[in-house]
Amino acid sequence: MLIYIGSDHRGFKLKESLKIYLKESGYEIADVGNSVFDQADDYPDFGKAVAKEISLDPENSRGILICGSGVGMDVVANRFKNVRSVLASTPDQAASSRNDDNTNVLSIAADFLTESEVKKILTIWLQTDFSEEERHRRRLEKIDIL
Repeated sequence: MLIYIGSDHRGFKLKESLKIYLKESGYEIADVGNSVFDQADDYPDFGKAVAKEISLDPENSRGILICGSGVGMDVVANRFKNVRSVLASTPDQAASSRNDDNTNVLSIAADFLTESEVKKILTIWLQTDFSEEERHRRRLEKIDIL
């Protein structure tokens, strides 16, 4: 599975750390930026870059987006067809989002979580499968036709 990762300046340091963590965990990473710390960059540019890739292959790829609050990235990602982004702040919330909603993008609030907390959330999110339960499939189908 290919994991696309992107962040603005507020998430840049965390993104760089998570790239190492993910590679050491055996994941293939595609960093869509920013490639340098730039305090004048804009989160929609990186949210778009990740979400665009996920929308093309939503079942076989995952996205990680990081900004200060996580909200901006989450909003951007959820504008794309086939993208289901979650702004998760706990491992349980991350697991539930995968199990029930088959999320394929994880948005992270760099200003409100420690690196250790993020690694726990990320690990659980990546290791949790979609339940495939009929009620969850039915609900996702309703979302798809909106």
